[in-house]
Formats: sequence, structure tokens, C-alpha cells
Amino acid sequence: MTVSQNESLTKSQVTTENAASGSQKDTSSLSSLSLQLSESAARAAARDSSLSRKELGAKASELLSKISGDGYFANKKANDTEVPDTQDPKLLARAENATQFVNGSGKNPFAGMSSDRLSLIIYDDSGSFTTNERRAALSESFDQEYAWRQKVVANAMAEYNGTGKLTKFFTAALEHYKDLPAIEQAQYPDSYEAKLQGWIALDFNYKTHTAEGTGSAQDVINQVLNLDKQTFDETDADSA
Repeated sequence: MTVSQNESLTKSQVTTENAASGSQKDTSSLSSLSLQLSESAARAAARDSSLSRKELGAKASELLSKISGDGYFANKKANDTEVPDTQDPKLLARAENATQFVNGSGKNPFAGMSSDRLSLIIYDDSGSFTTNERRAALSESFDQEYAWRQKVVANAMAEYNGTGKLTKFFTAALEHYKDLPAIEQAQYPDSYEAKLQGWIALDFNYKTHTAEGTGSAQDVINQVLNLDKQTFDETDADSA
């Protein structure tokens, strides 16, 4: 995710609330959350297919501004009193749970949910999910991204110390990018994939200085994870 990593969001390490399905037939066997996510996926597919990458990136920024930063806090009272337009007790309870969580108490109702499902909730402004539910999903997404970054940085430093290279790190970053939904990929520089593919192909060694790149291994890792503008200069997209 590429919204500001400096914003402080309440974290939770609890496991996700189970939306257990009953034994009814057809759609009645699906949980309320499953039905919401199915509808969100359809809306996301329509949105993604109708917008260019640049337009999708701008749309992502617009949507995120309403659930994070000043845009969220400017409407905090309304966000905390928002109630889903439903009589479903499970949906009402989950929305209340999310409001409690973003205000520092209770469990995140989306803790442990897969990243692709979290993305559906985060970027769904249809009203199916409340603002605080989307913010809670964003918090869980941050937690998961942070955990991935910790792991990939540790592996990268071990790779560098052992071989002088960062090829496996670049490969892991590229795989992570490719697994993202379109609206999250659109927040990365256009040259991101090409740059990483170029560095993977070069398989350069930073200890022997026999290939592209200068500076410490940590500098290069930070450039990739922080989407450094100079590193991913669009005018230099093909020079990796």
C-alpha cells in the first residue's frame, strides 16, 4: 500500500471474526460478508476496466483520502455515527465493532483477512461498508504490509551479506507487486515492474561493484520499498 506510512492507526493482532455460513441452499448459505465482497468485486472489476492506470491511481488517492489523514478526521463525528443501511444484525454489529476498533478498543473485525479482500473493502465507496469499516480494513492491510516488509528486508540483508547481491529481494518485490489488485498497482510508478525485471536480469553484485548501482544494500532496499522517485524516474524506465 502506498498511502503515508507515517499515519498512526490502531493495530490489532487478533484473528479475524468468522462469518460462518449456515446450511441453507443457494445464496442463503453464504455469509453476509461473502455476499458484500462478491458485489464489491463486481464493482471493482467494472471500475478497473473503465479507467486508465493514471486515472485509477488518482481514484485510489481520492478514496484513501476519505478514510485516512485530514480527510478522515475532518468528518470524524459523522464517521463514528455512520450506520449501515440494513436490518441485518451481523452487519450492524460488525460496523459497530469497526468503530470501536478505530477508536482504540475492541478487535478489528477484518484481522487476518486476505489482502485481496481487504482491498475490496478499502476501495469500495458504494456505501456497502461504512467509513470506519474501510478504515479498519486499511489498518489490517497496513499490518500485513508491515509484516511482509520486515520479512523481506531480513531476507534481503541475509542475501546481501551472503552473496553481495539483491536479486532475490528484487524478485520478491516484483512478485509482491504482481499480486496486488489493479487499483494498488496503479499507485506504483509506471516503471516499477520494468526496473525490477532489469535488475533481476543483471544479477549484479554490490560487494564487488561489478554491476549497476552504488551505495549500501539498505539504500537500494529502501529505494524499492519506498518507491523512490529518482530511482523510478519515468524518463529512465528503459535504462535499467
